[in-house]
This record gives sequence, structure tokens and C-alpha cells, in this order.
Amino acid sequence: MLVVDDQELFRRGLTMLLGIEEGIEVVGEAGDGVEGVELAVSTVPDVVLLDVRMPKKSGIEACVAIKEAVPMTKIIMLTVSDEEADLYEAVKSGASGYLLKDSSIEEVAQGVRVVADGQSLISPSMAVKLIDEFKTMSAPDRSAGTALKLTDRELEVLRLVAKGLSNRDVAQALAISENTVKNHVRNMLEKLQLHSRMEAVMYAVRAKLVDLD
Repeated sequence: MLVVDDQELFRRGLTMLLGIEEGIEVVGEAGDGVEGVELAVSTVPDVVLLDVRMPKKSGIEACVAIKEAVPMTKIIMLTVSDEEADLYEAVKSGASGYLLKDSSIEEVAQGVRVVADGQSLISPSMAVKLIDEFKTMSAPDRSAGTALKLTDRELEVLRLVAKGLSNRDVAQALAISENTVKNHVRNMLEKLQLHSRMEAVMYAVRAKLVDLD
């Protein structure tokens, strides 16, 4: 994984602490968005931790650039910003996670593992804001076409993912294997032309394919 943050003391401390976590290897660190994108392209990490506000290129801009250059790399925004706008832009840009900097090192490490496994993670306080944002959006014009693209099973999986269930929980609920769930999620993203589970849920709620009430 790669750590990108302009606060040197925080970045180096995080790099050191994550480096001793089981199953996590830090391949590099960067102090601004431009350097972060360059390092991501050269090292192709499984996960990148990005601050939202950085010099030269913001975390959101860096997220877009990294997803375009190395689409298999997962992005977690790790920031002090609890602004709904930043969260929404991060999701639209392809981020798979959004954690606040007051998270414990254990929470960050677990977030890296979860996101590397293809799942999504949001700080609980931000998850509430994201759901509220979903509910205020109007359905897009192509909602009917989207519904036709997904199979009944894919819609079932999407509804459970939207309720915050992990791949393992979805598998248990539907009595299918976890690998089958991963395949359904991947197929959904391809059909909807989206980058992350969070973005798929957001799109589904806008299209009124799921109800989070």
C-alpha cells in the first residue's frame, strides 16, 4: 500500500504503524497529490491512502488520476474533512473507503484489508451523511434501463450491499459462496460502468432500485 499525505509527521507515523500490521506492506509515501499519482503508477499498490486536501493536486484529483492509470488500485480517503461534499466527490471519483483521521490505527489497518478484498468502508459518522445524501437525490433518466441490465440475483446482492452487509454476510443471507458474491458485485460494476461498491449503492438509490428506509 501507499500513503499520501502532506503532513509529514502524520504520514511517517502512519507509515511506521501500518508497516508493523500483519498482512500490510507499505511500498512508499508521498507528500503531495502529484507525487502520489507518480508513485502509484510506478509501484501499482493494492491500496492507496489519500488525504483530501493536499498541495499541487488534491486528493480527489489524485484519486481520479490513479483510478484512470491503475484501475485495480483501491483508494481510501483518510482525512479530517467531514464535509458531505468531499465524501460525495470521493465516491464519485472511485474511492472505496472514506475514513476520518480520528480513526484508530486498528480501524485504518482493517480498512486497508477490507478495501483490498474488494469491499467498501466509511467512517460510521460519514455513513449516515452518505445515506442522507442518497435519499435527497432525484432518480436519473436512465434508471429504467439500469434496472433491466441487472439480473434478479444481482439486484438482491445490491440491496444487501446497500444495507451495509459484507460479502460474507451477503453470501450467508443468500446461501451462496463468497466468491459468487464477489462475481455478482464485479458484474454489477461493469454493467453500471462504475468504479466502487459505494458508487453502485449511490447509483442504485438514485435510480430507486433500493430503499434504505
